[in-house]
Amino acid sequence: MVEHAASLDRVFRALADPTRRRILGTLAAGERSVTELAEPLDMSLAAASKHLKTLEHAGLLRRTRRGRTHLCRLEPTPLAAAHQWLAEYEQFWTRRLDELERLLRADQQPPAPPAKARKSASRRSGAHG
Repeated sequence: MVEHAASLDRVFRALADPTRRRILGTLAAGERSVTELAEPLDMSLAAASKHLKTLEHAGLLRRTRRGRTHLCRLEPTPLAAAHQWLAEYEQFWTRRLDELERLLRADQQPPAPPAKARKSASRRSGAHG
């Protein structure tokens, strides 16, 4: 349980940065070299490499070497674990919001007249008819 929590912490820390999310988006289209990943980011290879190490530490990417080229590919399993964790809270909030909606709708209904007022109102309308 503790290791699962630590793993989720690493995933969410990695996902907190927009540059790393952008890298993951690129990797979703397929394997890329470190150079290909760094190029559109307008940063040095060293800076991009730090982001890649964070993603790798979180288990979100795998790096392999082919000669001098380092290739990266998306590792989706940790994303699935994060999604499952978020889905549990989504269910919680969906139930809470459904209950809030029910209460708000009930509050918007005009109040029913008291039973005594209804009886005298129906007698009056019957006397005029």
